[in-house]
Amino acid sequence: MSGPNGDLGMPVEAGAEAEEDGFGEAEYAAINSMLDQINSCLDHLEEKNDHLHARLQELLESNRQTRLEFQQQLGEASSDAGP
Repeated sequence: MSGPNGDLGMPVEAGAEAEEDGFGEAEYAAINSMLDQINSCLDHLEEKNDHLHARLQELLESNRQTRLEFQQQLGEASSDAGP
């Protein structure tokens, strides 16, 4: 029977593909561990980003309130100084 490339179908042993790639179970475990560490770092960065975003929103709202109060004070001062 031919394979998709016209080659004769040859049975593949269970570990043959891993050996052909040059990666064994230990290498996959190491890669998996590194990916877990990267994922953990990305989660930490996302948490920090969310915290910074929340703080910036608070700062923005505080600046808006301060600006409104300042404009009200200027409005009151100019109406007191008026004719």
